[in-house]
Amino acid sequence: MQVEALISLAGYFVLMLGIGLYAYKKSTYDVSGYMLGGRQLHPAVGALSAGASDMSGWMLMGLPGAIYVSGLGAAWIAVGLVIGAYFNYLLVAPRLRVFTEVADDAITIPDYFEKRFNDKTRILRIVSSVVIVIFFTLYTSSGVVAGGKLFEASFGLNYYMGLFLTAGVVIMYTLIGGFLAVSLTDFVQGVIMFIALIMVPIVAYMQLGNLGEIAEITRAAADTSGYLSMVPETLGLVSIVGVVSAMSWGLGYFGQPHIIVRFMAIRTLKEVATARLIGMSWMIVTVIGAVLTGILGLAFVTTNQGVIADAAIEFTDPETIFILMSQILFHPLVGGFLLAAILAAIMSTISSQLLVSSSSLTEDFYKTFVRRSASQKELVLIGRASVLAVSLVAIFLAFDRSSTILSLVSNAWAGFGAAFGPLILFSLYRKDMSRSAAIAGMVTGAAVVLFWIYAPITVMWGGEETNLSGVIYEIIPGFIASCAAILIADAVTAAPKGKVKERFEEMEETMEADPNL
Repeated sequence: MQVEALISLAGYFVLMLGIGLYAYKKSTYDVSGYMLGGRQLHPAVGALSAGASDMSGWMLMGLPGAIYVSGLGAAWIAVGLVIGAYFNYLLVAPRLRVFTEVADDAITIPDYFEKRFNDKTRILRIVSSVVIVIFFTLYTSSGVVAGGKLFEASFGLNYYMGLFLTAGVVIMYTLIGGFLAVSLTDFVQGVIMFIALIMVPIVAYMQLGNLGEIAEITRAAADTSGYLSMVPETLGLVSIVGVVSAMSWGLGYFGQPHIIVRFMAIRTLKEVATARLIGMSWMIVTVIGAVLTGILGLAFVTTNQGVIADAAIEFTDPETIFILMSQILFHPLVGGFLLAAILAAIMSTISSQLLVSSSSLTEDFYKTFVRRSASQKELVLIGRASVLAVSLVAIFLAFDRSSTILSLVSNAWAGFGAAFGPLILFSLYRKDMSRSAAIAGMVTGAAVVLFWIYAPITVMWGGEETNLSGVIYEIIPGFIASCAAILIADAVTAAPKGKVKERFEEMEETMEADPNL
């Protein structure tokens, strides 16, 4: 198995590096091309790139693992994400695509904030850049952890060797090809994930039998009788808050830089609607596939203990259920392809986050504060150096293998969602929003999330003592506090004038020209 799987993975690595080389020749001559692909992204590439970079190892490892352990109740996260992604395409994508071009061709989120509010003090750029670098370094480490687990569970390699193998390939094609390489590799990786999350549940179902038998097996194996129900067994305050917390993941979409930057790069405004159709179709199918993988995985493990033992595969981590099924259910070459799907999910997110962090360090720190007269060639070089620097820090953080993929992702997702989500929405729809309100909203959202996660405060909840994030997902208080801070600051500060209002009006005129968006 290992030899054939390694052949498949080697072919995948070669393909990714080949795409990186192609992108190097096409779009890395200036910083706009390296960081945003010259705004020439095909809508299908943009949609699958956004989806693949969004879902990461969470889609093939984190979500199936959560479903395997907790049942369909954990699927509320997926429901919230689907709803959030749709409204992100509907509310943010078209306006952000227009506004970032109107605002003197802003190519990063901090750049957009500064130009949107005509911030001469550079405070918005600095604060947003700090938020991006901190949370993305944490987010990137979750992908590296997933890579380490993949190689350890599949090939018996040392966990730390897996970290370096995963990060090494991503660093190479991201360094070489920039945004276009990341987007094209994301497209290929999105296709691989799509196929894998259709194949595994279908083959597992054929192996297990009919739905009635599968339902009986999972109910018997699960710790709770409500394993196959999305409705909590008792509709008390604790269970209702749990469902709301899970669905609140959808709020995070409005503030994820590695996702919304794809909207900025799509070729034309009209193609945003096409990207929305492709992206949402891809997402719905893959989320359903991931949920079914978790449910069928429990039934498969319960009924195939002997097969697992004969294959000499140690299954101790629920987040590796997709890996286990891909190794046992398929021919080794196909199994290698499915392992490549996991690696694709991991690498697509890592590369996107590395590039956004790199662009922030290059455009928002180096060019702004170190060398304003830096040439395009120099900026691209600094961008590549930044990719390497962030990667090394993320690898260092990933050495703590005790952290689960889902917990790492949830913290970073909440941080971005609360710090940037309300600010992005208000900045695109509120003409008279002030710079002070933008700063207040961003700082408040990030601070509340960090407080909610790390504050040494415990409460009794559901009969157990837990911290604040164990009561309700930190994105909810962070998002609400950020919105309140924006509205309060707007009420006591002067409305912007001049260029700020002119840019907003130009954006609205462009949007009104095509109401179907």
